[in-house]
Amino acid sequence: MHVPGTAPQSAPALQETSPSGSPAASPDHPAPAAPDSRHARRFGLPVATALVMGNIIGGGIFLLPASVAPYGTVSLLAFGVLTVGAIALALVFGRLAERTPLTGGPYVYAREAFGDFAGFLAAWAYWITTWVSNAALAVAAVGYLDVLIPVNQHWWTACLAALVLGWLPALANFAGTRYVGAVQLVSTVLKFLPLLLVAVGGLFFFDARNLGPFNPGGGSPVGAVSASAAILLFSYLGVESAAVSAGEVKNPRRNVGRATVIGTAGAALVYLLGTVSVFGTVAHDRLVESTAPFSDAVNAMFGGSWGGWAVALAALISMTGCLNGWTLLSAQTPYAAAQDGLFPAVFARKRRGVPTVGVAVTVVLASLLTVYNYASGSGKVFEVLVLITTFTATVPYLLATAAQIFHLVSGRRDRVDGRRLVRDAVVAVIAAAFSLWLVAGAGYAAVYQGVLFLFAGVLVYAVMAARKRASAPAGD
Repeated sequence: MHVPGTAPQSAPALQETSPSGSPAASPDHPAPAAPDSRHARRFGLPVATALVMGNIIGGGIFLLPASVAPYGTVSLLAFGVLTVGAIALALVFGRLAERTPLTGGPYVYAREAFGDFAGFLAAWAYWITTWVSNAALAVAAVGYLDVLIPVNQHWWTACLAALVLGWLPALANFAGTRYVGAVQLVSTVLKFLPLLLVAVGGLFFFDARNLGPFNPGGGSPVGAVSASAAILLFSYLGVESAAVSAGEVKNPRRNVGRATVIGTAGAALVYLLGTVSVFGTVAHDRLVESTAPFSDAVNAMFGGSWGGWAVALAALISMTGCLNGWTLLSAQTPYAAAQDGLFPAVFARKRRGVPTVGVAVTVVLASLLTVYNYASGSGKVFEVLVLITTFTATVPYLLATAAQIFHLVSGRRDRVDGRRLVRDAVVAVIAAAFSLWLVAGAGYAAVYQGVLFLFAGVLVYAVMAARKRASAPAGD
């Protein structure tokens, strides 16, 4: 019998852990078979940090300076506000991972605190976020690929290119976590080389005359900050990456929190420096109209026209690495939920350290959405779906933050560090406010559509909960 306000007895968070931080065997969660060590390898701090940074920094950074340029330099304040909120959320995930270092992240935290239904909502919403984001990244990557290889002349060649870009990271995942980590680390390093060239090198070519007005709209600065922040919000999704894959991280109690904070802070620094450098090297009136702001910045710094090729290649590497990480995350949450009977059991199958069925289902769904986008010839429908991911991601964020607040208020000394109570409470409140701001930034249409996705999940939960109850031993 489940008492409200307590975790169900089968919750993964109640498992004992081994000294390494891995979950120990229990009646509800038998010890998994030993993976093939040649292909399955647990992530250390560098790879876990690369996973966080790689998933936060996708292709959006290459368009951000031009996107926020119409709001003027007041948009730099939005970066600061968003960074504070993102780091607060990262600290919350780090503290929760110290208590419960298991694969699933927000799903595990919500289920432990509030029971099966909250856990399912976190898993369902996060799963939607991952496969829709994968489709968005694949389609966006085609635009950069077209600079190198013309593929956009026909919708079917562009569609084929998007499908290839979506399936290549999936193949790396099928090969095992050893290869996922290698691809993530290499792609993160390679994409940061050109980004750092602009972010750091651009400061030496900085000209304040290029900045333009502080608030071109002439309205309230607070309103301008909020408007520009709405554009920037999607770029900060991914702070939960290490927490979701905690079961694949070495010493997760220590490394998940560190990787999350370091990765989020590093991504925010690259965002801010890159935007400031572009603002200072490209004239404001030109930047507002730019479709490749980093290319324009490189051309302004060194002359010539080779910047477009270099940035297109960097963007392609960036998106491939981001797709690689998101593909892994897309399977981890359903895997954890399937172990508890809240997702179909097939999602709990692992091969070479990767939940291969979850990867396959996710990439198929993303592929169908990609084909629909190109076949319909309408980008508007796809843009609405991308905004939905901003909303759906906030569901697990809010539930995880609520779980942290629940632990802090519950008064259980075994779950709360009294020496850090005030600090943890302040951080949790900031993270909750940040998550609510994400909802507001998604817009009315996205929230409306996202709620429909969540309600569809309620029907799935009804079926899974009924099956779970029917299979439970008599007397439970």
